[in-house]
Amino acid sequence: MGEDMASLTMAFATSHAPQLGTPPENWDARAVADKKNERLAFRGQTYSFGELKSLRDAAFADELEVETFREKHARCRSAIDELEEFVRSSDVDVLVIVSSDHKETFNDEHLAPFVVYWGDTVQHEPLTQEDLDSMAPGLSVAEAKNVPDVSTTRQCHSDLALHLIESVQAQGFDIAASQQLPAGKFGDHAIPHGWGFIMQQVLKGDVPVPIVPIFVNTFWHPNPPTAARSYDFGTALEAAIKSFPEDIRVGIVGSGGLSHFVVDEELDRTVLDAFIAGEPQPLRALENDVLVAGSSEIRNWIVAGAAANAAALGAEVVDYVPAYRTDAGTGCGMGFMTWKATTQ
Repeated sequence: MGEDMASLTMAFATSHAPQLGTPPENWDARAVADKKNERLAFRGQTYSFGELKSLRDAAFADELEVETFREKHARCRSAIDELEEFVRSSDVDVLVIVSSDHKETFNDEHLAPFVVYWGDTVQHEPLTQEDLDSMAPGLSVAEAKNVPDVSTTRQCHSDLALHLIESVQAQGFDIAASQQLPAGKFGDHAIPHGWGFIMQQVLKGDVPVPIVPIFVNTFWHPNPPTAARSYDFGTALEAAIKSFPEDIRVGIVGSGGLSHFVVDEELDRTVLDAFIAGEPQPLRALENDVLVAGSSEIRNWIVAGAAANAAALGAEVVDYVPAYRTDAGTGCGMGFMTWKATTQ
């Protein structure tokens, strides 16, 4: 490789759950949905809210005081601010953002395990009041914070994106490609909330460099990629980045996770500890029946973290906040992590 090749110089991963954009006094708004959910996933099994509460022996009552919500919310927002500073001080030329679509963009007409977007620009659109009113309880306040106030065109790095498509194909990944996003749930061809969170909540709407959006089908039966395949895809992305024939600094982002809609601190710690140790095996070994519901978005972290590990970047936990919202232990394990070059 010559000197005029790209390199992966930084990475970060973050939760993007609605509680992060919801005033802590209203964290229990999502409990309405939790209590109606008959298929709350926890450690390979599904439970009704009542069953889950009995199973976990109501161990979380002390977590539900408003002051606890406020303290945890403040920690999360501080971590998000730290991620913003990390990005702005990293001097990257492009951000590859890996996240998952909740059928906002792709639906049952076509669901691919991996999609790389290679358009020159992508639209980032505000939500209408009708859109917000259609959302489940507790979602609209947070979702409004993931979109701009006015229609916004985001710049993308189509040359790098096309190279990533061609390179990972040569490495054995038959991925999907999109040069224009489908009209999607809201009929606007816009980038959805997993990417919107990074652009609006982390970067406060001021996105300093072009992006390359990558979609991972983490949620939807029958074809989410396995943890091992997700890890290999991240490794392939790093190889693709460093073979791109321009002298640019690239960052990669994993958006989503950690455990939810049931908090599983043991699972979250397994993931974080594996990244800190640079150990692929605990990540590759995660079973599909554990990576379900919101916890499925851990795949986005695996893709980004695998790329960072391949680039020999060192991981650091910015914070981890188990954000419970009910006495059955529902909520989200909020994780925030960075990877950067280490001095030997």
